[in-house]
Amino acid sequence: MSLYFTKEHEWISVEGDTATVGITDFAQAQLGDVVFVEVPQPGATLQKGKEAAVVESVKAASDVYAPVSGEVTEGNAALGADPSLVNSAAQGEGWFFKLTLSDTSELEGLMDREAYQAFCDSQ
Repeated sequence: MSLYFTKEHEWISVEGDTATVGITDFAQAQLGDVVFVEVPQPGATLQKGKEAAVVESVKAASDVYAPVSGEVTEGNAALGADPSLVNSAAQGEGWFFKLTLSDTSELEGLMDREAYQAFCDSQ
């Protein structure tokens, strides 16, 4: 399993051609208490860098972007009932969606954990 990060503060965990996507702990801390999450439906086709989901907190509403292109296989239904999972487990149970990668070469432009930490530290 490989873990990548984006400059928009999404994480993507990849195993084979399947990926799980969510927002980082840094992002959820900036948002504050998450009160609503809208995830894409299975079968939706996402394009790298385009809107994929929406997260709303007591502070703001933000788009979540697809770190790679692919077809959604599952949205995290648990977030509908308990959006606070994003706050308590952003990089665990608070994942947003899973997809099948359409182009694994798109992973090449993403950051590893160390590069992402350095990026956050420079903000």
